Amino acid sequence: MRAENLFGKVPVLLRLDNAYADGRDVDPWVYCVSDVLGGLVWSKGVVEIESAAFRGRPGMGRKRSTAVTLTDVARLAGVSVATASKALNARAEVAPDTRQRVIQAADQLSFQPNVLARGLISGRTRTIGLLTDELGGRFSIPILLGAENALANEQMSVLLCDARGDAIRRRHYIQTLLARQVDGFIVLGDSNDVRPSLGKDIPVPVVYVYGQSTDPNDLSVLADDENGARLAVEHLIALRRKRIGHITGPQSYRAARDRVVALRSVLAEHDLPLVGGEPMYGDWSQRWGRHATRALVNAHPEVDAIFCGNDQIASGCAQALLDLGRRVPEDVAIVGYDNWAEFAADCRPPLTTVDLNLEQLGATAVMHLFAALDGVASTGVIRQPCRLVVRESTGPA
Repeated sequence: MRAENLFGKVPVLLRLDNAYADGRDVDPWVYCVSDVLGGLVWSKGVVEIESAAFRGRPGMGRKRSTAVTLTDVARLAGVSVATASKALNARAEVAPDTRQRVIQAADQLSFQPNVLARGLISGRTRTIGLLTDELGGRFSIPILLGAENALANEQMSVLLCDARGDAIRRRHYIQTLLARQVDGFIVLGDSNDVRPSLGKDIPVPVVYVYGQSTDPNDLSVLADDENGARLAVEHLIALRRKRIGHITGPQSYRAARDRVVALRSVLAEHDLPLVGGEPMYGDWSQRWGRHATRALVNAHPEVDAIFCGNDQIASGCAQALLDLGRRVPEDVAIVGYDNWAEFAADCRPPLTTVDLNLEQLGATAVMHLFAALDGVASTGVIRQPCRLVVRESTGPA
């Protein structure tokens, strides 16, 4: 078992590697995300994390001999247990001053409501299952962080399972999460592309994010790649660039194709050609960026701007242009895509790029899942706008 702070700050993502602390087997690749890493309570395949906020210092919590109960809160506040319960659950029949007294007593005693008891009463576990196929992917962690923040604001927990692209493993995790009585699912894609629906037999609401379900009756929340490409090309045209080329990833990726649609549309609106006539499809890599840029400039030395399909390609493009003696942005402006800090901010010069607002994408998925839990379910596709981040690769930021 090891704990990894993948975000550089809380919240912390905890991973179980096939064993309990005492050596018993657990289901691998099951996660629990919480606000801070503190005391651990082990159960099959899941770690539940007790917030250090209720123990003083993180990781240095005191052991409590007995748990604080609702009866303790009621006694301190000078009210009945029934009144204390109504006050903490925001019931209207409690006077404001009484409610405040109960809340202060609960805070003073560090009272934590019994989640299992609440679940029995409400019919909900306040737990969401989050299913992904590529947890280590570039896009998964920011979306997960946005979803977890939104869920934490509503005091919901997340159980995260990484199927790693394995259909059998995915079915196993769906059954496992349903057995744990999750209130709903968020299904996280890895390429903003179409993915199979979980099917109509899932008895709880499901929202797909960064991957469109094959079932139009499902709800899918996607980044708007056509909108992002339009922002990039219109920015270059506003800078009076008229000979624009495009280097991108594999044509098999829907995102790459959608961006080309928007690129051609904007160029046609301004009666401008695409340099070379066709996009240059290849890999999502710096190496492809360098190779394609050399080929593009050698064949079309008049090119004055290059829109790249991601920041890795754009970083390789910038390297190749400098090797060819072309100044960026004076001779050739560059726009990347994804706003990946390791490439965009550290590039020479730093890259103007399109940000997918991935954390907001996760939060939006949670918002629609909450609506579905309240009986207001949506269907179809929601495309979230991107934003342009201007840096030195197109001129002074």
